Amino acid sequence: MGRRNRKLLVPEARDGLNQLKYQVMENEGYHIHPQNNKQLNLEIAKEQGIQMNRSYNGEMTAKEAGKIGGPIGGKLVAELIRMGKNQLNK
Repeated sequence: MGRRNRKLLVPEARDGLNQLKYQVMENEGYHIHPQNNKQLNLEIAKEQGIQMNRSYNGEMTAKEAGKIGGPIGGKLVAELIRMGKNQLNK
């Protein structure tokens, strides 16, 4: 199955979401430059003991991909919820 084409509802928000993602992951101890998307994935894959290449990873299983993307997405969603709750409490 090919990569899904996920479009943001507000395309102008992409840079802000990427910045938030790297800020959240930096708080978790990952020090990756925001312009280097692959480096964060490679670092998490290494921690999980998953072989990942800088270019093609078509042989990677869905389970392996989830172990890489899950920590990133989970922490990002948790931070977005926390931010939303703070806004509602104001």
